[in-house]
Amino acid sequence: MAKKKAFALRINEDILKAIEKWASDEFRSTNGQIEYLLNESLKAQKRLPTSMGDKDEKS
Repeated sequence: MAKKKAFALRINEDILKAIEKWASDEFRSTNGQIEYLLNESLKAQKRLPTSMGDKDEKS
């Protein structure tokens, strides 16, 4: 498993509420949902580091 680094994230309250709802719907934590969305976006833009491969994280 890749090493994880903590950092503070400032986010619009309405966006956070929407992400929390989505995370709940998919049985993920809010943090897991944000990681999933970032991972999917990086894959779609072909910017995912090669060391990440095609790992499908469903945190």
